[in-house]
Amino acid sequence: MEKAASFLSSILAGGGNARAPAATVTSVLVYPIKSCRGISVPQAPITATGFRWDRQWMLVNSKGRGCTQRVEPKLALIQVELPPEAFAEEWKPTPDDHMVVRAPGMEPLKIPLASECATIYDVSVWEWSGSAYDEGPEAAEWFSTFLGNPTRLVRFKEESETRLTDPDYARGYKVMFSDGYPFLITSQDSLDALNEKLEEPVPINRFRPNILVEGCHPYAEDLWKTIKINKLTFRGVKLCGRCKVPTINQDTGIPSPTEPTETLQKYRSGEVLLPSHKNKRQVYFGQNAVCKESLSANGEGRIIKKRREITARAPETLIVPELAAQRFIVGGGSTACSSISHVCSLLVISYVRWVSPFRDGETAGDPSREARGRGLSLEVGGRFGDGEITPPL
Repeated sequence: MEKAASFLSSILAGGGNARAPAATVTSVLVYPIKSCRGISVPQAPITATGFRWDRQWMLVNSKGRGCTQRVEPKLALIQVELPPEAFAEEWKPTPDDHMVVRAPGMEPLKIPLASECATIYDVSVWEWSGSAYDEGPEAAEWFSTFLGNPTRLVRFKEESETRLTDPDYARGYKVMFSDGYPFLITSQDSLDALNEKLEEPVPINRFRPNILVEGCHPYAEDLWKTIKINKLTFRGVKLCGRCKVPTINQDTGIPSPTEPTETLQKYRSGEVLLPSHKNKRQVYFGQNAVCKESLSANGEGRIIKKRREITARAPETLIVPELAAQRFIVGGGSTACSSISHVCSLLVISYVRWVSPFRDGETAGDPSREARGRGLSLEVGGRFGDGEITPPL
């Protein structure tokens, strides 16, 4: 059993050599306005809340509640452009730099990047409530006209507001207007496996990842707990439960009645993957993650580019090929575990220990971890460094 576990763990990690690449970063995507179209960039600086510019803006209704594609599928049609240099590591905007917003039938809207509106607006997203900068009446009229409902564009107040991730999964990390975590990692291999089951294939933009990788086994990212890309360490903290957004065609803004959710329900539901959890109908695709070095402790920036390879290993993860109705004794002990169907034709039977991203008594918000210099950045093509893959389920 130990040999089988070791061999199959090495497969998830990219081969028999623990330092062989497990995958390659093929896309880095940033979504400046929550629920609008993303931008694929060759590199993106990393800040305390994730990629620079990611979900820094949000649309809100007349009550200040965040608008998403769940309610307004037309948000998928709104394109956002930023200057290419906005993703350079040390770049700072000038009064001449703008975010440009486009939508069918609308004139382009320009939002200054350097200035922040003096008007404050009370907003809420999920359980969090706080204040944000209102981007003004011109932006409000533009979005209200396109969506057909009173809508305002607001910007996160980084200097005075703090929105923390769920402490049950990632204690002490921060986000802006994202749903819950700074990063979402998915793989092209998982998408290919899903598309083999669909009558009509779907593109990866249905799942709106921040980091897209390729070259691993389908759904191997489910098990990634420690992910190293060059000198950056990411932590897989929670499988991403999917809402109705993957059913929305991101090119037309038109929802599909069922797919790909209906197909995912058959083999990627809580009932299959997380039988001990209450929400058995929830479907999962992708891995929510945080970056341990959200800000450089020594002031030296980092950047991850396209085509960088990723390596990982799982020395303490026990996995076996999918064998229906098989039972295994874990670690030579007396506990028998029934096989749980896993999509990538691998079964997670047990994991020996949980690898904490912190030292004893440390949290992400401790002063020793706070920013003292420029942000780090991720480039497409980043390499996964050695790390332990233990299932964050």
